[in-house]
Amino acid sequence: MSSEKPTKINQLLSSLPHGVVMQSFWLVEQGYSLDLQKRYKKGKWLESIGTGAMIRVGDQVSYEGAIYALQKQSVSTVHPGGRTALSLLGKAHYLELALKKVVVFGGKAEKLPTWFQKHDWGVTVNYYSSSFLPPDVGLVDLELKNFSIKVSGTARALMECLYLAPEKQELMECYELMEGLNNLRPVQVQVLLEKCESVKVKRLFLYMAEKAGHDWFQFLDLKKIDLGKGKRSIVKNGVYDSKYQITVPKELEEHGK
Repeated sequence: MSSEKPTKINQLLSSLPHGVVMQSFWLVEQGYSLDLQKRYKKGKWLESIGTGAMIRVGDQVSYEGAIYALQKQSVSTVHPGGRTALSLLGKAHYLELALKKVVVFGGKAEKLPTWFQKHDWGVTVNYYSSSFLPPDVGLVDLELKNFSIKVSGTARALMECLYLAPEKQELMECYELMEGLNNLRPVQVQVLLEKCESVKVKRLFLYMAEKAGHDWFQFLDLKKIDLGKGKRSIVKNGVYDSKYQITVPKELEEHGK
């Protein structure tokens, strides 16, 4: 390999943190042609992990390194959410420390690239595409070992849990998570609730927050939050709450009484 090529590849590798994916189209945009990428793979600088995605040879890359690539190299709103975000933020200590299943959210029309779907990240990635919350509200930057990614902040993450309930997320677990969220900022919660398009999520969130007795609940302006009309049966054979017009599990309604 000529002296020029190691210099160019060294420039690339020194500009990127360890543990992240490099998408082929992005490399082209940075001045690394497809031909050059092939030479780097042949020269054992880069290795493919699927069509259109590469990593440094010998690098250990987790799903977070793939999320980094989507967020930094693509126009993507894909992010860790739900209980996974709460765990990453240290808000779910009683949950398993080494999560074998991770929850990832993206926009309604957004799909994970094939290379992301087919690669073995060592965990099961459960991906949900939805626009019940806008993509630019309620996310926070999370510092990992070598890089940072955007994940759902605490309030948004709990709303994502409620979005998946009760089919893919237990309501009692959602409530136990809610009980620990005594430091939420009411202004941020208010914005999320006003912009949330799921009546189920809004009603459950407010029901649980009030039941948990959080101080921040009293600072919310419920009149500005559209809770829809009519009853919502969240579960069968549950207990009806007349204030929020929802049917919840008997275990949840009687919890703490």
